[in-house]
Amino acid sequence: MPSNDVRILAQAAVPTAAVGAVAAVVSGVVAGGKGAIGAGVATLIVILFMGIGLYVLQRTAKSLPHLFQAMGLMLYAAQILLLFIFMAAFKNTTLFNPKAFALTLLVTTLAWIGAQARAHMKAKILYVEPDSVKGDNPTKTGPSS
Repeated sequence: MPSNDVRILAQAAVPTAAVGAVAAVVSGVVAGGKGAIGAGVATLIVILFMGIGLYVLQRTAKSLPHLFQAMGLMLYAAQILLLFIFMAAFKNTTLFNPKAFALTLLVTTLAWIGAQARAHMKAKILYVEPDSVKGDNPTKTGPSS
């Protein structure tokens, strides 16, 4: 991954992990050990899903830039759908507290999206990459005065 991509990934993952840690502490206090485990699992799932999605989106932007916007919309819809599937699948589990899991899943997803949006707004990404291979002077195509 280029340094911009890694920087955006870190700027989204670190706040999400921090929100997940706070959620784990709160869930542990409110729902006990099972609440903390549910919050931890939810945080890991969100970071994993969203991180993979960001990686796929960046690869698409490099190789197929004309599909970038459509791919981004499809990817976010698929991620939200998968997160809802996880919530439905673990609705009646006894491994951890499902309410703590669901709330942490929601809160960390919102934290990721907010942090990623902020990282993209702060990044200084070129819209057009300069041609560094050619060292030629540009040719004049218009009338010269």
